[in-house]
Amino acid sequence: MKRVLLIKLTSLGDLIHALPALSDANRERPELEFDWVIDESFREIAGWHPAVKGVLTTNHRRWREALAHPSTRGSIAELIARLKATRYDLVIDGQGNFKSALLSLFARGPRAGFDRHSVREWIAHLAYQRRYAVTKKAHAIERLRRLFAAALDYPVPGSPPDFRIRRESFVRPQVDLPREYLVFVHNASWKTKLWPEAHWAELLEKSLDAGFEVLLPWGSADEEARARRLAVSSRIRVLPKFTLSELGYVLERAKACVCMDTGLSHLVAALGVPSVTLYGATDSGLIGASGSSQVHLKSERFCSPCQSKTCRYSSGDNPCLEQIAPDRVFGELLRLIAPRVRGIEPAATGG
Repeated sequence: MKRVLLIKLTSLGDLIHALPALSDANRERPELEFDWVIDESFREIAGWHPAVKGVLTTNHRRWREALAHPSTRGSIAELIARLKATRYDLVIDGQGNFKSALLSLFARGPRAGFDRHSVREWIAHLAYQRRYAVTKKAHAIERLRRLFAAALDYPVPGSPPDFRIRRESFVRPQVDLPREYLVFVHNASWKTKLWPEAHWAELLEKSLDAGFEVLLPWGSADEEARARRLAVSSRIRVLPKFTLSELGYVLERAKACVCMDTGLSHLVAALGVPSVTLYGATDSGLIGASGSSQVHLKSERFCSPCQSKTCRYSSGDNPCLEQIAPDRVFGELLRLIAPRVRGIEPAATGG
């Protein structure tokens, strides 16, 4: 066995979760070469790992919006042709949903994935010729490491996850960065993952009082607008819209980060940057940012984690995340950076 195709399309955090499995396979089976089918918005991630030799991209979100357009049909036909062009020794569906399973059917080679009890979407397992049981109670990183080990026939490693990101792939952005800075990742794809804006404002005030400069990244118009509302001082900088490789450059040089449960929090953790990540609607035990110097602050509200994109108890700020107080976050942030920062004593960590 030499050529393996990995199908894992989105999203940012899920793709970061796949990197340790690739590292395991590269260490245990160094003769293997991987191609990766990935959404074109995230193709940079595939290039960050040394085991990945080829990248095939989809754009299924845009395709869905204009399925009848000739350019869409042409793009889909081109991808199918590329999938059929190479004979693979194994095709691994690491996504486990209908879209990824459908793509696996066009690839040339035996198909492997989670079994019917383990897969994300039940119908997907019907596409696989080799099916493997992996408990859904394990962390997403561990699930993928176990799937790869079973499919590629090596023992499940007991070592910590090795993301093996090639940092030389990062790109220095064309902006001047402060010598030292924090990064606050205030955005998230679900409304139920957002910390109240007033809490961010209070945390920023405490950070400025302690002498820090803070950078605010964003990825959508709404996120940019929030960042600009929060940037009430020249020492709070709203970043331009960066590529993922530019963001990687900025994040790996941060003194520390505060994040919501979003894709960038997983990149921060994979880079070993000290970070405090806040969890309300989601379960940090199953999908939490994994790496050194990571602190998970979890809501203690009775309904958390609900795993829902909408809150049944509020149409405004999320009650679960609202109870995680800025004092508590700032205290954990200071503990990550140093016992004392410029004479500021760590705050109490009570909510």
